[in-house]
Amino acid sequence: MSESRAEPAVRSREYLEELEAQTLAPYAMLSRASRGRRIEQPAHRLRTAFQRDRDRVIHSAAFRRLEYKTQVFVNHEGDYYRTRLTHTLEMTQITRTVARAMGLNQELAEAVALAHDLGHPPFGHAGERALGELMASHGGFDHNSQSLRTVDWIEVRYPAFRGLNLTFEVREGIIKHSDFARRPEVKEFDGSLFPCLEAQIVDLADEIAYLAHDTDDGVKAGLLAVEELTTTGLFRRAAEAAGRVPSNADPNPTHYQTVIRMIDMMVSDLLEASSRNLAELAPADVEAIRRAGRAVASFSPEMTALVAELKQFMREHLYSHYRVSRMTQKAARLLARLFETYMAEPRQIPPHVLARVQRDGEPLPRVVADYIAGMTDRFALDEYRKLFDPGEPV
Repeated sequence: MSESRAEPAVRSREYLEELEAQTLAPYAMLSRASRGRRIEQPAHRLRTAFQRDRDRVIHSAAFRRLEYKTQVFVNHEGDYYRTRLTHTLEMTQITRTVARAMGLNQELAEAVALAHDLGHPPFGHAGERALGELMASHGGFDHNSQSLRTVDWIEVRYPAFRGLNLTFEVREGIIKHSDFARRPEVKEFDGSLFPCLEAQIVDLADEIAYLAHDTDDGVKAGLLAVEELTTTGLFRRAAEAAGRVPSNADPNPTHYQTVIRMIDMMVSDLLEASSRNLAELAPADVEAIRRAGRAVASFSPEMTALVAELKQFMREHLYSHYRVSRMTQKAARLLARLFETYMAEPRQIPPHVLARVQRDGEPLPRVVADYIAGMTDRFALDEYRKLFDPGEPV
């Protein structure tokens, strides 16, 4: 695409693919170089393959349900706390920023980011731990594996096939999120290789987003004391950059500015450290990124230590706080009782869900786990009342 070529009034898919080839980094994943979909479909006239994937995720039922799934605080505890959906949107924004700055394929990175938590059960990590224990003798439960299962099988949007039929690269990015080597599903994607750089930055954008917004929510909820937070290097440096250390009594706007500085510091470090890694590796193409033997996207050693320190602080002061522990234990008991009740009498599950046992030959425990994992917090609470409260209509 030469500079003298007139830009069309309507950009076709072919034009956008050529634009990618001319403007993205040599190690970026080009849409037209995708390994394609499990089931072949005609290319779209206007959208690239990864744009279509992003849009399919956004329009899925699983994505909409994220609005009422717990991040740290249960949905009904307050309107201002992050949910699984707002977390996903915040980390997707960070992902786009990093992808753009590094010359990567923004649509691919965005699609992976938007899909990374689709398989998360209700009640946050407490729900995942509960399902993991309940499914220990039935193949286990992992929310990343469940996210891939959601887009590959559980979503039903097309008459000719199950799932969303996403591209290889987006599906690989979903299953290779975080520590991926132990997941059985990774065999399809060659577990010895790292995913493309677009998928790698999603891992770190996830960390950046949840550390920043969990800090913010913890202070708002009165569970974290700013004076204690300033004992961590990252928060202290961010507060100093914001102008002054905030207090719990006066969280606005200094506290918000501190959280903003935290995000900026982590994003800037990610870009600088990853740039150094790229200069050292000098990858000529995507395959060089895949075969690097390590993640190319990373924090610097100094930022890695600061992030680890803040994570440890959050584990000790927020995630283990007695109010959060009460919620997590309550959630675990609730999901365990739902699981055991459905297993004891499967006919309490809606017929269209239970049909997967007879029609598709799926094991009952997996169908039950799928059903529970797809619930929102409030649906799970309503279901519990319907099953165990004699005065509640069924």
